Amino acid sequence: MAAKQTRERILDTSLAMFNAQGEPNVTTNHIADELGISPGNLYYHYRNKDDIVERLFARYESRMDDALSVPEGRLPNLEDVWLQLHLVFECMWEYRFLYRDLVDILARNRKLRQRFARILNRAAASAQTVLKGLAQAEILRATEDEIHATAENVLLVATFWLNYHAVRGVNPEPAQNDLSHGIYQVMLLIAPFLRDAERTHLNTLAQAYRR
Repeated sequence: MAAKQTRERILDTSLAMFNAQGEPNVTTNHIADELGISPGNLYYHYRNKDDIVERLFARYESRMDDALSVPEGRLPNLEDVWLQLHLVFECMWEYRFLYRDLVDILARNRKLRQRFARILNRAAASAQTVLKGLAQAEILRATEDEIHATAENVLLVATFWLNYHAVRGVNPEPAQNDLSHGIYQVMLLIAPFLRDAERTHLNTLAQAYRR
């Protein structure tokens, strides 16, 4: 039990430090110092920093898979779009170091690159399923090509939203409100394809993320 608690403390502390300082700037010695344990004790639980990153990625992967679930036994509605985006962006925020240092992390680790590609493919399939369901429910009017392109655009905006903000210099450090603006932008990608009543409803839902 004590060993398990130590392993979890190492992961929780690493995640907080990676998010705050950037994964490339944090070493295993920094993590051990923060925890008040010896580097040898840390290496007893995890071989190296990449091992820690992989375990954190597994947590992220499981949570993202849950967030990308689509309604079963019924057609989706706009509330489903809002809920899924909220869950996805919450997961992104909790593991934001992965997105901020995405290229660096994936360049170093082929296994994680493959696993992240799987998540992107799952996200694209989920977005297309929801959009097609909205079309079937006559909430949305779009061609197959438009649905495919919109799903890809949703994925692009969500995946690179934090990096976009960093490059623009909007905020020196990401804030949770930045992700709220990301949700707003993604929701409005769908708006042009909605009927008038549904577009008004979507805009009402989206306004909560402009504050």
